[in-house]
Amino acid sequence: MYRYDEFDLAFVQQRVAQFRGQVERRLAGELSEDEFKPLRLMNGLYLQLHAYMLRVAVPYGTLSSKQMRRLARIARDYDHGYGHFTTRQNIQYNWPKLAEVPDLLAELAEVEMHAIQTSGNCIRNVTADHFAGASADEIEDPRIYAEIIRQWSSLHPEFSFLPRKFKIAVTGAPNDRAAVRFHDIGLQIRRNEAGDVGFEVIVGGGQGRTPVIGVTIRKFLPKAHLLSYLEAILRVYNQLGRRDNLYKARIKILVQQTGAEVFTRLVDEEWAELKDGALTLPAEEIERIETYFAPPAFETLPANSPAFEARRFEDRDFARWVRSNVSAHKADGYAIVSISLKPEGGAPGDATAEQMEVVADLAEAYSFDEILISHEQNLVLPHVKLSDLPAVWDKLVQHELATPNIGLVSDMIACPGLDYCNLANARSIPVAQRISQRFSDLNRQHEIGDLKIKISGCINACGHHHVGHIGILGVDKKGEEFYQITLGGSADENAAIGKIVGPAFSYDAVVDAIDSIVDTYLGLRQDNEKFNDTYARVGITPFKEKLYAAA
Repeated sequence: MYRYDEFDLAFVQQRVAQFRGQVERRLAGELSEDEFKPLRLMNGLYLQLHAYMLRVAVPYGTLSSKQMRRLARIARDYDHGYGHFTTRQNIQYNWPKLAEVPDLLAELAEVEMHAIQTSGNCIRNVTADHFAGASADEIEDPRIYAEIIRQWSSLHPEFSFLPRKFKIAVTGAPNDRAAVRFHDIGLQIRRNEAGDVGFEVIVGGGQGRTPVIGVTIRKFLPKAHLLSYLEAILRVYNQLGRRDNLYKARIKILVQQTGAEVFTRLVDEEWAELKDGALTLPAEEIERIETYFAPPAFETLPANSPAFEARRFEDRDFARWVRSNVSAHKADGYAIVSISLKPEGGAPGDATAEQMEVVADLAEAYSFDEILISHEQNLVLPHVKLSDLPAVWDKLVQHELATPNIGLVSDMIACPGLDYCNLANARSIPVAQRISQRFSDLNRQHEIGDLKIKISGCINACGHHHVGHIGILGVDKKGEEFYQITLGGSADENAAIGKIVGPAFSYDAVVDAIDSIVDTYLGLRQDNEKFNDTYARVGITPFKEKLYAAA
């Protein structure tokens, strides 16, 4: 895990002191809200429907136990006793008092955390595969390069005022768990024919009003050229990206308007001036950052644990949790544990202060003091011995953290929606809660299998509805909440944008509509097909006919 150097420490402490003075001026009336707005946004502080919201950066979703305990303490002391983990691997606090935010930021700084560049038209928190450093299919740990990008992009003078916010994701595995094709820049670590490791560079992906799958503009980029090539992309975007229209300002629009071929040529022309200059990444610098992400001291263990196998055989509930929440690890005798933050009737992504402390304790005792946040709003213990899984599960059960639903119908992504956000048209959280209650029967969930539902309260798509197998978008119809449904989306290596089924459903009818879609799928699937495979085979018509049969 990366540790702050002297520059990081001084940088964050100075920012806290600066913001403390800005808050004091706002509270004294020396700054209006309009004057204060750009200052607070530079420090991750939003003004939502009912209160300020603070978004705290968790670079590439990696936390230590000490940091998680501090997040718990902040939830307890400065908020309403919980935090909300987001799709950008960050955490948000929905109820901090403005006067206390500088103290909150000072507490974060003590554990090498901050809220800088979690807002504004800059390069936001760089995200990565939430199984980074642990997954069996990984080529290299993507966090090494996410950290290098973080250092390069932090307060970059040329890219602090881009046409629009900018998001970068890195994955180190062929199985894409970081949604790289739906980012402004997605980096997929690849190995070329010669065996060298580099990056496939994908540009112009995104969701929102104009959902777009990113295009590959370079199939293989050597590591040494990572920063110079990214700088070339950002320069072209900064020069040509639209600033006259908020809805057409993202790089995806620029790539569409110029065409991928022309955009690639423009980047290459810019890159020619940068390629072998100061931004060339020395091998020794990569090695220096690699040391922060060196694998833990794994024990030499057999591939199977008799105690684990016995517990799985004897305890059906434990076995069901293992089936959905435990994944293969690169080291024999270890496993990756996903902790669901989607209990029946819960708000997706929320965790109480007490639950955060439990996860911190488990990470310290069983996972080499490491916690990861998934972009699907769950937590991960990446390095747990198979023999320790029963003890981990027992502790999770005690604190309502053992819901065995990772990847299943109740493991939904949902944005805060109209309960918090002043941009939303409709509520998201109550819809997610009602769906999880409708599908509370875990036997039915496992019968349905892998199915991703994603819910957004407005077209900005913070709930990633475009890429849900079933996507739900809240819309406003003459002051009433309605929900548009899409089918067939996917955020992984088989990237796809969902297709709208038809007219939107009312708040009261939307859960029945989801139930109807699932029943239609179960009636049509063959040989245990996954939802999107069935959808691709039969098309949208059978679902549409069933949904609107009574209309």
